[in-house]
Amino acid sequence: MAVYTEVEDEALAAFLTEYDIGRLTAFRGIAEGVENSNFVLRTTQDETDRDFILTLYEKRVNPAELPWFLGLMRHLAMNGLNCPLPVAGRDGEALRELAGRPAAITTFLRGVWPRHVHVEHCGPLGTALASLHLAGQDYKAERPNGLGPDAWRPLLLASRKNEATDRSFPGLSEELDLALDRILPQWPVTAGTSTLPRGQIHADLFPDNVFFLDGTISGIIDFYFACTDLLAYDIAICLNAWCFSDDGTFNVTYARRLLEGYQSVRPLSEAERSALPVLAAGAAMRFALTRLYDWVNTPASAMVTRKDPMAYVHRLRFHMASPTLEAYGV
Repeated sequence: MAVYTEVEDEALAAFLTEYDIGRLTAFRGIAEGVENSNFVLRTTQDETDRDFILTLYEKRVNPAELPWFLGLMRHLAMNGLNCPLPVAGRDGEALRELAGRPAAITTFLRGVWPRHVHVEHCGPLGTALASLHLAGQDYKAERPNGLGPDAWRPLLLASRKNEATDRSFPGLSEELDLALDRILPQWPVTAGTSTLPRGQIHADLFPDNVFFLDGTISGIIDFYFACTDLLAYDIAICLNAWCFSDDGTFNVTYARRLLEGYQSVRPLSEAERSALPVLAAGAAMRFALTRLYDWVNTPASAMVTRKDPMAYVHRLRFHMASPTLEAYGV
């Protein structure tokens, strides 16, 4: 989450007249993340305060895909997953335009994301991720993963064109290129067909996208990287995001708890377990590349915190050196 586009008071007031959510009493930007402009809205209706999230979709999001994202969120919420529910306007439509950007309002989920991950977070995370995968089975519309393996070399090339890449991260482009030479031939896809179970995945389930309340998961947010891809790839993303300690070492106990939680709801196939090392390396590559691209291309004026790609380069190095299942607690 972040703020790239400012919203004028008059434009916001006109926008909210299209909804039946009460009178605006508070409005503030959220300065986290790197993708869209996000704001917290508070409204009052019949002396009751209600909070919502207003999202303005920025340049990386294809406006034509927004109905898919909003439809998925509605589908998951209606099937028992604690995730934001898109709010329709008086005309029944959830997707609109504000400040020259596509925009939508969703419900606000209470809870706190874990600033420091502990082992007790990992089992519930695995359970919630498997529940998301099962809830998404009946959402038949598909969205290809625009940041999957086919996008990785183009992302690297795009970053190389910016001289800031070699200036800030000398030698990194060459290292990532060599890693891609190893990862891509091992990716579990044959002749364009997946060899592993596919479905709707979150694809960005970092700690700041998972809310906890009273020791349980109270919400999963930020579905704007969601897509149709390998279910086990979603697990690999979580292994990277949740199972590395602050000093950069992989915590196999965290990984084991995450996998146990997942398999308590949806058991993994033998093929999925065998693919976890290369999927984890690919997930680390994906986030190293997008963070690198954002690091050298984010405008200095943007109200956003850039994320250091080296954190994921270190994870990638671990995966490239640890190809056995035992290293992941399997």
